[in-house]
Amino acid sequence: MERKHMSALSIYQSLSGGTKPQVQANAAPAKKIKQKENGIQPNKKSNKKKRMKPLKSSMRLSSSDEEKSKAQKDCETHNGEGFDGPALDVLLTDLEKVNNSRERANRLFQWLIHPVQDKSFFRENWEKKPILIQRQNPDYYKGLFSTAEFDCILRNNDVQYGVNLDVTSYTNGKRETHNPPGRALPYTLWDFYESGCSLRMLNPQAFSSTVWQVLSILQEKFGSMAGANVYLTPARTQGFAPHYDDIEAFILQLEGKKHWRVYNPRSEDEVLPLVSSPNFSQDEIGQPIMDVVLEAGDLLYFPRGFIHQDDCLPDTHSLHLTVSSFQRNSWGDLLLKLMPAALETAMEEDVEFRKGLPLDYLQFMGVQNSEKEDPRRDKFIACVEGLMKKLVDYAPVDAAVDQKAKDFLHDCLPPVLSAEEKASSVYGAPARWGDGEALGVTVQLKGQTQIRLLGAGAARLCGDGDTVTLFYTTENSRVYHKEEPKSIEMKAEHIDAMEFLIHSYPKFVSVACLPCETVEAKMSLAELLFEKGLIHTAEPLTAE
Repeated sequence: MERKHMSALSIYQSLSGGTKPQVQANAAPAKKIKQKENGIQPNKKSNKKKRMKPLKSSMRLSSSDEEKSKAQKDCETHNGEGFDGPALDVLLTDLEKVNNSRERANRLFQWLIHPVQDKSFFRENWEKKPILIQRQNPDYYKGLFSTAEFDCILRNNDVQYGVNLDVTSYTNGKRETHNPPGRALPYTLWDFYESGCSLRMLNPQAFSSTVWQVLSILQEKFGSMAGANVYLTPARTQGFAPHYDDIEAFILQLEGKKHWRVYNPRSEDEVLPLVSSPNFSQDEIGQPIMDVVLEAGDLLYFPRGFIHQDDCLPDTHSLHLTVSSFQRNSWGDLLLKLMPAALETAMEEDVEFRKGLPLDYLQFMGVQNSEKEDPRRDKFIACVEGLMKKLVDYAPVDAAVDQKAKDFLHDCLPPVLSAEEKASSVYGAPARWGDGEALGVTVQLKGQTQIRLLGAGAARLCGDGDTVTLFYTTENSRVYHKEEPKSIEMKAEHIDAMEFLIHSYPKFVSVACLPCETVEAKMSLAELLFEKGLIHTAEPLTAE
């Protein structure tokens, strides 16, 4: 069907339950999505032990030396010697000059997996199999994080046990956490370390500006929150039991060495799992498909569901940083938001969904009747299948994606601004106190002022009932979900212009070019976005 011209407000209302859709008859209210979203509870796992489906041959457990050898060949190892990338501090300085936040993310990720190419990685490894990159360059991650910085953070910040840091050990097959209450002070913490305990910093981005910068750039590559943990482990020890995680994991070896063993998922049911596993014993996990030692500068990636364990060698400590992403970011997670809204719309618009169930359906349906041979069961199931097929016609896909996007923007770290971006945004505005008065407060945007968003992922328009809301990341905290989601309810006169500004990135556009009906509307939108720290100007503003 050819799409007729519609204003941005009409489109958002049609997707989110304002006026009835004029073009897409299958759109459903985003407001209803929100109500359903808040009520969705994941199915709790039954205590009943279920039979695990065996893996296909390409991912089966290695039970013999021959199978182990084959499995190890399936895991890639890349020798990066002679292919050194730029030093991290040089790279981050260069990225500040890149005029597009998406391009910054692409370049940083390429540095992270260098010399493996981005396209090759996502085609061959992402969500499929581990990869090891050995660089023979102990300084590759220099400046990202260090044990000295760990100590400095402990001395100068309120690091809380169980919130920011865990003390763990794994001895004789037993995993223990040793967190006392309160603040983690060096006197106590380094005593734990000397006693053979591992130290895990849960959110180093809250304390380290470099880790924050790296993660805030990478999150735009993944379209999903990028998090991190730092692990400091003494020589001759192991801090954690074998387990698998619910995230895509990039292990960056920063200092020392560490022995890693990676194992295939035990069954198809544990491939790309929704939640992390409990601790496993050695006899539950079979033989490793990867048995390697990471040295400083090396990288190990494995998808969620791959069991792993690591231990320190006798002669050196280990410091590594795990970058994680793609937690609860599956098609199924999107459908959890989509299906309730689709059902609600279908019941409103299609009488087939409102017809009553058969009077006697309890007599032949349900678990107690599941073994019965009854033609009524076949007819009932066929009816359900037919309704399920029709449900897709009522699925408000764009509105459900916006619900996922809202979650992502809440999860996001705030952007790290370059010196140029800071100087040309509200964060570098000349307003200050001096000579007994407020100075520099007469700075004004003008029609010819060139503006753009601070980043491609910094803001997003979403419909919610009769309102259109702009969600943004610039006021988020470096601590996960410390702040409530940040948003602005948009005036109808600003919606077209806001969409224009989002789609114009990375180009600068003049305030006068914003598609608002009046000059006043153009100026009021630009001033609002500037005050909220969502845009910056091509040139720093000066006081008149």
